[in-house]
Amino acid sequence: METTQSIDDFLAGPKAALYVYTPMCGTCQVAGKMLDVVEAMNIDLPLERVNLNYHEDLAREFGVESVPCLLLISEGKLKKKVYAFQSVPYIYEEMISHF
Repeated sequence: METTQSIDDFLAGPKAALYVYTPMCGTCQVAGKMLDVVEAMNIDLPLERVNLNYHEDLAREFGVESVPCLLLISEGKLKKKVYAFQSVPYIYEEMISHF
């Protein structure tokens, strides 16, 4: 996602998952690949990725303490922050169990 407005529009939906990362983070690269697998499972949850280097305001708004971080959002409100990308099944369960 490129603009703050497009991110705000995405987050205003009924449910959303926002993956925040930085490109130079090795753990973020691994977590991103795990999310690729989860996305391929055709879950009914919109997922977008945002480079925090360009959207530091999101880190402040949602209290992101480190990357990678998956923000699970419902009706524009944060439901959960996931920092531990333990496995694909774990991430899948985290994503579907909150909606």
